[in-house]
Amino acid sequence: MLINALRSFWAEPSEPNPPHRVWRDWLLVAVLVALALLEVATREELVWQPFSAVIQLVPIVALLWRRTHPLLSVAVAWSVIAGLDIAAIATGRDSPGLDTMVGMIVFPYALLRWGSGRDAVIGLMIMSVPHATNMVWFPSGVELTVASFAFLLFPSALGAAVRFRKRAQARAVAEAKLFEREQLARELHDTVAHHVSAIAIQAEAGWALAASDPEASARALKTIKTEASQTLTEMRTIIGVLRQGEDEHSPHKRLSDLERLAGNGAQRPPIELEMWGKLDDVAPSIQTAVFRIAQEATTNARRHARRATGITIRVEGDSRNVVVTVADDGDASYFDPGSSAGYGLVGMNERASLHGGSFDAGPNQGRGWTVKAVLPKQGSSG
Repeated sequence: MLINALRSFWAEPSEPNPPHRVWRDWLLVAVLVALALLEVATREELVWQPFSAVIQLVPIVALLWRRTHPLLSVAVAWSVIAGLDIAAIATGRDSPGLDTMVGMIVFPYALLRWGSGRDAVIGLMIMSVPHATNMVWFPSGVELTVASFAFLLFPSALGAAVRFRKRAQARAVAEAKLFEREQLARELHDTVAHHVSAIAIQAEAGWALAASDPEASARALKTIKTEASQTLTEMRTIIGVLRQGEDEHSPHKRLSDLERLAGNGAQRPPIELEMWGKLDDVAPSIQTAVFRIAQEATTNARRHARRATGITIRVEGDSRNVVVTVADDGDASYFDPGSSAGYGLVGMNERASLHGGSFDAGPNQGRGWTVKAVLPKQGSSG
């Protein structure tokens, strides 16, 4: 099992798209260079003062490439450090290392955060050489020796922890989107089944009345035309969403189901439902989207809004759009992007955007949290 774990770690690929240099990187390098120069100017006992000072600026500058080329930057920096120690040992001098080199603690973090498994193993071996050399040739006691290896291992472990936490979050987001896709397939089935059933009934009635009542037959054909057109629109909307990733929990939900979601006020915190405007011509898939967004938002509020006394669901319709807003009056600091609430927001945003709408969520001024989605009443044509 241990061998398999080591093989798996060795085959671990580099993290994709590492961030390039930003102003903080330049500031870090500038501060370390300034500290190194100050240390050289104030430490009279420093071995090979001019040369040692200049050469030890190389590891500091290599920090600029620690994310994009973690192994190469580690190799360059630690080669300089190891080379100076070996030269000091060969000439019988004290270690020429600067105290400013403590800033190199960033390297093992970056190596485990962004490098491949192979890079991490090779890099850790490279970094271990100066530590082992100092332990043998420049003994400093058990405490400092342990601290020296902690200097190497702690940031490495921290980098690995951050890396795998970010990966777990990304996997959870991907699973949330996949769940949206799988569930929307059920909605497609229900939509097609509903409209095709209506078409079949009207076609049968039109056939039966064709000879005795031509007008009734014509009305049946008109109904069939309307149902077929609506079916195509629904299918295009849902299939367009499926191509990118959408959702559903169960069969079609209507705006009228929001009353059941709100309940009778017995649950805590109670939910108040408000419905305004033109809501009689909202496409079935958009009604389902409104219900699911409201359902997920109220679930998040109940789970995470501490000390909330009420939740409000407001649905408004105009000539083109339907707007659903869910607000609570709890502690606005409850939201954590890495929590289940964060993944719920991913699903709601995905649903709204893939239906051709927009989504926004955030804390209110003072207390509470508000989720708002604007959806086109007839959906996106895909």
